[in-house]
Amino acid sequence: MRELRKFPVSADYKSAVRQTASLRYEHFAVSFAPRSPGTLDFSSLSLRLSPANFMQLNNDEIRRYSRHLILPEVGMAGQKKICSTSVLCIGAGGLGSPILMYLAAAGVGKLGLLDFDTVDFSNLQRQIAHGTEDVGRPKTESARDTVKRINPNVEVVLHNERISSENALDIIEQYDIVVDGTDNFPTRYLTNDACVLLKKPNVYGSIFRFEGQASVFAPHLGGPCYRCLYPEPPPPGMVPSCAEGGVLGVLPGIVGTIQATEILKLAIGMSNFGLSFFYQFSFKKEIYPGCKKSLFA
Repeated sequence: MRELRKFPVSADYKSAVRQTASLRYEHFAVSFAPRSPGTLDFSSLSLRLSPANFMQLNNDEIRRYSRHLILPEVGMAGQKKICSTSVLCIGAGGLGSPILMYLAAAGVGKLGLLDFDTVDFSNLQRQIAHGTEDVGRPKTESARDTVKRINPNVEVVLHNERISSENALDIIEQYDIVVDGTDNFPTRYLTNDACVLLKKPNVYGSIFRFEGQASVFAPHLGGPCYRCLYPEPPPPGMVPSCAEGGVLGVLPGIVGTIQATEILKLAIGMSNFGLSFFYQFSFKKEIYPGCKKSLFA
């Protein structure tokens, strides 16, 4: 496998200030303050980069990402890292939709969209990257058009195929970060195992009815992997799919947004793998047995 290169520790302060000052955005200069103690040094992630390490944002990009640039935790250096990051989104459905849309808006440089399915009417209740006019189209093509409408600067690579043991390593190796938007256990375990072998961060999410989970699995950075939590998949048919058990339409939007947030934190170096984390929540209405009716009734 090709040698992985590392992100630079910091951007050129003077160059960034000159670039923003030329557009009379002097207040952006506050965004170049040193990172606070305790944040992860991004140089340790060893993510593969394109030659865009030392890229310069043009005037339109500075205006587009202005709300990032004024954040001390992001700034010009962080936005350049986002624009130089490549992400493979496995699944362009319920979870994949908010992920790819927010990553496109944030300026992720390269988005790989992997899905073999076509858009169905039953998808439209939650898969917001697709519209009524997209029914019957490949999800990858519909999602690509959505990404390009949001941000034409994002490079989109389509993988209109099913991920398998034969192609997983070749596809995943091309990207810095992998995000799991799948809805079945075989693909989830395959994605995990390939990411462990290739030392790629795996941003996980899953949904079921009113419940959701999300985490980042990166054993090479000191955290667990998916098999650390669930060593073996459940027996076939034990856990119903969305088609069988249903899902609240807004739930994938919530979980997918959490996944997109963790991807951006990875890109700019905010993730702390010394402390593992796991989001788990339920939005199902619960009634305490001692009460006659729910507070929300």
